[in-house]
Amino acid sequence: MQRIVHNPDGRIYPATPDYVHALEIRDPQRIVYLSGTMGLDTAAAAGRNLSEQLDLVWSNIRVILASAGMTVANIVRVTSYLRDAAFAPENQNARVTALQGNIVPTTAIVVQTLSADWLIELEIIAAA
Repeated sequence: MQRIVHNPDGRIYPATPDYVHALEIRDPQRIVYLSGTMGLDTAAAAGRNLSEQLDLVWSNIRVILASAGMTVANIVRVTSYLRDAAFAPENQNARVTALQGNIVPTTAIVVQTLSADWLIELEIIAAA
């Protein structure tokens, strides 16, 4: 599988160190689409705060990817659903840490979640 970043310099606003405008994936053998994954523990209880939920959501994502024989290195797209716009910086920092240098297209959307104690939900696309 080949990964090609598309950041057309000078013709569009610049990408940032943790963001790319587009990522082309050539010849993947497998693509995995993760449902919206939340910061819930194994008993389906939400973490007590945003930091705990971010730790849980990325842990849950790693478990799901491992079940498909993948890691965070296989992630090619992240969509974040945040209960509050103020969560954006902490979400960004958690994403950068979790992805370990894997820079992918990402979007954050502020939404009303289905349960008041769900602060973050991530939707992931991975390819191998």
